[in-house]
Amino acid sequence: MAFPERLDIPTDVLDISNTLEGAGFEAWCVGGAIRDTLLGEANSDFDIATSATPEQVRALFPHNVPVGEKYGTIAVRSRRRFHEVTTFRQDVRTDGRHAEVQFGVSLEEDLARRDFTINAIAYHPIRQEWRDPFDGAADLDQRTVRAVGEAGRRFGEDYLRILRALRFAARFEFKIDTPTWDAALAAAPGLVNLSAERVRDEWFKGLRTTRSIERLVDLWWKVGAAKVWLPELVQEPRPQLPAAPAGAVRAPERRQSLVGRREERSAALPELTGVHGATLRRDPVLLTILLCLDPVAVLVRLKASNAEIARAAAVLAGRPEPEGATPVAVRRWLSAVGDAADDLEMLWELRHRVAPIWEPVMRGIRERGEPLTRKELAITGADLQSAGVPPGPAMGNLLERLLAMVVDDPALNTREVLLARARSLR
Repeated sequence: MAFPERLDIPTDVLDISNTLEGAGFEAWCVGGAIRDTLLGEANSDFDIATSATPEQVRALFPHNVPVGEKYGTIAVRSRRRFHEVTTFRQDVRTDGRHAEVQFGVSLEEDLARRDFTINAIAYHPIRQEWRDPFDGAADLDQRTVRAVGEAGRRFGEDYLRILRALRFAARFEFKIDTPTWDAALAAAPGLVNLSAERVRDEWFKGLRTTRSIERLVDLWWKVGAAKVWLPELVQEPRPQLPAAPAGAVRAPERRQSLVGRREERSAALPELTGVHGATLRRDPVLLTILLCLDPVAVLVRLKASNAEIARAAAVLAGRPEPEGATPVAVRRWLSAVGDAADDLEMLWELRHRVAPIWEPVMRGIRERGEPLTRKELAITGADLQSAGVPPGPAMGNLLERLLAMVVDDPALNTREVLLARARSLR
């Protein structure tokens, strides 16, 4: 690959670089933004490597956040955007999870500590100069993920680099060169030493960026990462399930739960196209639900947020689809599954590659504001108490019965009608 004469660098990045250079320090654009730009992918999130120490960076830029000062990284704001500015550094010692770094080294030494050659290319945004000491441009040309220097040493410094190699291979449809792959296999037992949070972030990034879910899953299993962290991950996806015939709604008894038979969890998803487009493709929680036999266990193990875990649990607890496409059937389903409805609808679409016939029915119900919860009833517990219904389980049961009637017939949702029905049901 021949480097272009110059790159189109955002003005805010140029401002930061000019300030550093004007103060007598080096400033180079490095990392993923350079790689992506050379591959023709849009990326404005440029990182800057500098000879300035973290203290000197903070002194030059009053609007800053020490996001990783111990490791030399300061987030600097320019024109309302933050960019990471990191001091040239080299690893003094590592344990495969944490590193102790030393500042005061050269750009070449800084590039030598990076994970892969495609991430070890630097560009000077002011002088339009390039530095590529490890032939990263050639690996971009050859569509190859290759470790900088000795692969075994790179992975031993930080085992997360194994997962990063898988992500880049799946994202760019690159091959992993043989010495790098062999070193990853040899180092894979060290993955157990990583923190759950770092593994989760890498898994989520992989799901958001991969061009082939099949390839990402296959690589996680082949390198041994799934065995350590995601044993519930479906190992061998089958060919894509055929699209459901127009108007078809699968029998709900065949899929009472998303946990269970492996063959019902294994739809291959090479493109993840669908009516919802990027929403489907980039939702890591939804894809974890789809790809894992017990997604709740996976999300708990990866220390996902309580909201993400609760989301997966709600999907597993809900009926996968309405019993039919009639408004009554869809309202009953929406009322039963609550907030999980959108996830369940998206999962249905991912499996069948068509929008379900009940999706426009669901949309119409929402647009009309038809009641689906007790909060949407035209009557309250206080109304019932005024009518002589004592608070407690009996009142709760009565409200549920009234809700069931209103879900079946929204026209009944008036205070007068519900009070009359409540009196007749006591």
